[in-house]
Amino acid sequence: MDTTNRKPSHTARLTTGLVTFLIAWLLLIPSATAQLDALIADRAAEIEDKVIAWRRDIHQHPELSNREFRTADLVAEHLRALGMEVETEVAYTGVVGTLVGGQPGPVVALRADMDALPVVEQSDYSFRSTVRTTYNGLDVGVMHACGHDTHVAILMGAAEILASMREEIPGTIKFIFQPAEEGAPPEEGGGADMMIDQGVLADPEVEAIFGLHITQSWAVGEVGFRPLGMMASAERFDVIVKGSQTHAARPWAGVDPIVTSSQIVMGLQTIISRQTDITLAPAVITVGTFHGGVRNNIIPDDTTLTGTIRTFDPGMRDSIHERMRRTVTNIANSAGAEAELIIYPGVPVTFNHEELTARMRPTLERLYGEANVLEAPRITGAEDFSFYQEEVPGFFFFIGGRPADVPASEAIPNHSPRFYVDEDALLPGVRAMTTLAMDYLGAE
Repeated sequence: MDTTNRKPSHTARLTTGLVTFLIAWLLLIPSATAQLDALIADRAAEIEDKVIAWRRDIHQHPELSNREFRTADLVAEHLRALGMEVETEVAYTGVVGTLVGGQPGPVVALRADMDALPVVEQSDYSFRSTVRTTYNGLDVGVMHACGHDTHVAILMGAAEILASMREEIPGTIKFIFQPAEEGAPPEEGGGADMMIDQGVLADPEVEAIFGLHITQSWAVGEVGFRPLGMMASAERFDVIVKGSQTHAARPWAGVDPIVTSSQIVMGLQTIISRQTDITLAPAVITVGTFHGGVRNNIIPDDTTLTGTIRTFDPGMRDSIHERMRRTVTNIANSAGAEAELIIYPGVPVTFNHEELTARMRPTLERLYGEANVLEAPRITGAEDFSFYQEEVPGFFFFIGGRPADVPASEAIPNHSPRFYVDEDALLPGVRAMTTLAMDYLGAE
């Protein structure tokens, strides 16, 4: 029977209409993910004023590495009020809060660094720092010139939102507030590696960790990261050159460590410019201090150089170490001097776990918009978040803190006494840390 022109039956028409209606109705119902995003956005908006107040309070009362006593007390009190199990004095002043969700699942960690820098603030904030303290025997100003005040406030905000959602969390979240990211006093140690040694990633065992850093390299509403090596390893080195003291009018009667050290400085620069294949990865050797002598007409017995090495590749790092030793030793020997090169362990490469980065990218694209999720260039600055990434998969990203109407050419770098942050960046940061945790744990 030919049915080409046959009209559909009444039942068929009803079925088709019902399916069309159901599809349209379902399209109007937000997905579980959209509902979660909306819930987090609403709760973040509710606490925005608190996050800003925390940030300003911490900014006005900055503390140097391993001296973050007031900041740690503020954080610990907040986490306890949220009903978390709280551990204090981890790696001197670190605070760890543990939030056990209402459903079983994996363990994820969120980290913020707390320390400030020995910098005299030159901003016009009403809440600018006027704190002074002693650092390396010197009277110095103290300033949150790297934005760690915002990191702490953002994570405090994320903790409050996540604690309010405890029953919906399928797993456990650790909130790690870390001291001494900028570098602990050498005689004390501290920072991420000490926190790890004291068990911050254990009991319960952390499966993945997330961290952020604010910067004016990007505008508010932008976020940047790259998989694999993103920030350089950083190692301090010392060169101690021993000559032979003599009158400056009779240099031939001794061995001049100042001239020898000057030749070593220049020789070290040729390791990068003439001996290293920088098409493979960038590398830097910088001499930052040069000390020697006490009087204009005396050639001293010795001099001391200090500097930093930045690399992105472990093999290249080892090669540079070998070349530095050869350069320092041979130049000193050629002058009749002796030289000792000391390279300290330093901080590893900040290495974003490739699979974890790919998995969490859609989260940031959902929150910031795909066009605002940017690939970060390699950065020769260093971050001790890298120690966590050596132990568990980690994802570290940058959030923009530059006002949208300020061009990138006028961005103020971190560690500048004029560094400032547009506080419109705080709320997206809170949402990002909160949502990354929930998405990783599998909440839908």
